[in-house]
Amino acid sequence: MAKQTKKYCAVFTGGGTGGHIYPGLAVVDELKKKHECTVYWLGSSRGMDRTLVEKSGSCDKFIGIPSGKLRRYFSLKTVTDMFRIIAGCIKAFFVLLKLKPDFVFSKGGFVSVPPCFAAKLLGIPVYTHECDFSPGLATRLNTKCAKRIFVSYADTMEFFPKSKQGAITVTGNPVRPVFYQAEASLGAKFLGFSETEKPKKPVLLVLGGSGGAKQINELVWQNLEFLCSHFVVVHQIGASQKTEAFSKEVQKLIDEKLYMPFQFIYQEMPHVLAFADAVFSRSGANTLWEAAVLKKPLLLLPLEGSGTRGDQVENADYFVKQNAARRLVLKDKDAGGALKEAVLPFEDELFRKNLSTNVFALLPEAKPAEAIAELLVNENWDNG
Repeated sequence: MAKQTKKYCAVFTGGGTGGHIYPGLAVVDELKKKHECTVYWLGSSRGMDRTLVEKSGSCDKFIGIPSGKLRRYFSLKTVTDMFRIIAGCIKAFFVLLKLKPDFVFSKGGFVSVPPCFAAKLLGIPVYTHECDFSPGLATRLNTKCAKRIFVSYADTMEFFPKSKQGAITVTGNPVRPVFYQAEASLGAKFLGFSETEKPKKPVLLVLGGSGGAKQINELVWQNLEFLCSHFVVVHQIGASQKTEAFSKEVQKLIDEKLYMPFQFIYQEMPHVLAFADAVFSRSGANTLWEAAVLKKPLLLLPLEGSGTRGDQVENADYFVKQNAARRLVLKDKDAGGALKEAVLPFEDELFRKNLSTNVFALLPEAKPAEAIAELLVNENWDNG
């Protein structure tokens, strides 16, 4: 009689932004390299979660659950969101009861909390990863259920209670394999350059995230003539922005290949990043670690204020302290003057090379997604 092989199954959860999804998908890809397994993703039934997961092709199935935001402040929306959170807990419980996964891996976001607590009730091992310098509320809650906690920075360990220190593993932030395989030549081709036609100046890649960043966009547009006198500016302006309404002066810069605006750069982004000489962006964890993989010097303008818990500021400050990036500070300063002062050093090749060396040095020896997948396999599946 033939030996029956065990069917391995895992559930991943997280969402709300690409920052909570893409690193998790990187782990899924590595997991599937190591074992034949079925992977389900539990994400929000609203928003971008389903689109990002299904478009990746990494998971076998996406399952949407109700989700609500966990707020530290009073809001009338909290009342309705509480019902959604309760509904999410109930659905997650019965989904996990049916699937009987070997473990649940959380990549954060409010949608991940119900599956983690449901898994705890069902005796299913829970793993969670925090990509930012300090843990968010969702991670703090998920930690109560977690068998093991993965973090991107060694310094992040101090934010967790002593009782959890032995369960923490420092891995870095998972980056999709395509960034390790990126080719600058393909980025050049996408931007319309050839081996005989090189950019006239260093290439500055401006990123505001998939939705764009109004503050960064306006700062670039207000100082575009200056920027294009020193750099070739490749600008991801966001899907909500229009590229047809530029003035004649801006169109002239576009025609001269000094300014290249895109609403959103999809599959070509790793190659464009590889081709760029420097990056001006927010300081979300994904952007930072993808740039580190490709040794790109960074000028950072972190998102801050009442709409954020300050995680981007912490991320940016950490990279700056390691001399791996420069931070643009606008508070109480002339914004245009501050930008010019901060960006001009990036024109110098030696300046960029120093930052490149230091940002690359922040990467762990083992690729984070591989290290996490290896540990998940060793602790839950037969690795023989």
